[in-house]
Amino acid sequence: MIKVLMVDDHIMVREGIKRIIDDTNDIDIVAEAASGEEALKALNNIGVDIVLLDISMPGKNGIQTLKEIKKHNPTMKVLMLSMHAEEQYAMRAIKAGASGYLTKESASDKLVTAIRKIEQGRKHISPEVAELLVTDIYHNEEKDLHSLLSDREFEILKCIIKGDSLKKIASNLSISDKTVSTYRSRLLKKLNLTNTADLIKYG
Repeated sequence: MIKVLMVDDHIMVREGIKRIIDDTNDIDIVAEAASGEEALKALNNIGVDIVLLDISMPGKNGIQTLKEIKKHNPTMKVLMLSMHAEEQYAMRAIKAGASGYLTKESASDKLVTAIRKIEQGRKHISPEVAELLVTDIYHNEEKDLHSLLSDREFEILKCIIKGDSLKKIASNLSISDKTVSTYRSRLLKKLNLTNTADLIKYG
């Protein structure tokens, strides 16, 4: 039996995933968590084979949680499950140690196969992600500027592009307004831009 820890802050998403898993006889969701912090605590108390991990969560996001998991348990298999398109986060997730990346849109068709594949020690990546990886290896000089941002910088850039205020970003990410302003300044410098309007246009 493949034991799974499911991590997602939306209960409806967790219920949907459970319905998919319920149709199998070799996969069992043994624990759930609504945040990165809860996930890390759960991993200290129970034994699991695979972590299903959402990327967009309040507080410690999925990429940060993934890095923490791999830091304490390098062999833990983690499948990222996200509403974000692959080109936005898949590369960051794979580089941080994820065993696979799956969009929630395709979960109903591919989730069970991905879990079984990862349990066998293999990776689950789509042809699109494979192409991104090849491009990353062989065409370093062609990378977009935003691909060179840190995970936190990229996350804040996404929030700015959505039109979130600095105060809202700070609240959602559990950091100070001043820290968000510092990241905004870094973004402007790294992307060779001059103001917030430029950041939104770049996005």
